[in-house]
Amino acid sequence: MTGAELALVLTAWAVAAASPGPATLTIASAAMGEGRRQGVLTGLGVLGGSAAWGLAAMGGMSALMLSQGWIVEALRYAGAAYLGWLALKSLRAALRASAGAMPAPRRRGLPPVWRGFLVHLTNPKAIFSWGAVFAVLVPPGAPMADLLTLYLSLGAVSGAVFLGYGVLFSTDRVVAGYRRAGRWLDAAFAVLFGAAAVKILTARLG
Repeated sequence: MTGAELALVLTAWAVAAASPGPATLTIASAAMGEGRRQGVLTGLGVLGGSAAWGLAAMGGMSALMLSQGWIVEALRYAGAAYLGWLALKSLRAALRASAGAMPAPRRRGLPPVWRGFLVHLTNPKAIFSWGAVFAVLVPPGAPMADLLTLYLSLGAVSGAVFLGYGVLFSTDRVVAGYRRAGRWLDAAFAVLFGAAAVKILTARLG
């Protein structure tokens, strides 16, 4: 793979990573509602989940998992259940908040790193993304150096995106906006988490 080809792949990967989805939604919610530290830690958890799937794909495990449909289905239902739980927590926060009151910092049960890790680890599309990269871009018998270069490059891009979300959504301006409209934002997060759960359940994988 030439440098230009790698740059193109990394650009496409960055766009995909930054696109709205369960991972970025979870990071943004934590950053706005709980502060920068929690947002960044959630981003680190998401990055850890992504790194785990990347290692599985690099070692050929993702292809084995994808050949066993029940594994993907189990991940699908686990991911949908967890997103549904986050939707319920956000809805409860919205219902508890009184109109015009400043929302208090929230904690959603699990530590932020684990929250992010589970969101990404239980997203079946993450398996397909990493699996497709190594299946399409890496020829059979490619040296380990090439595999590591691709893996680390994609991981660095993912880290920049996920940690960047944690910082961006915890800026003073964004947090001030959340404090003014926290009730409605929590309601919006409830809808979005619920929609993400439904999307995972109904998506055609493979």
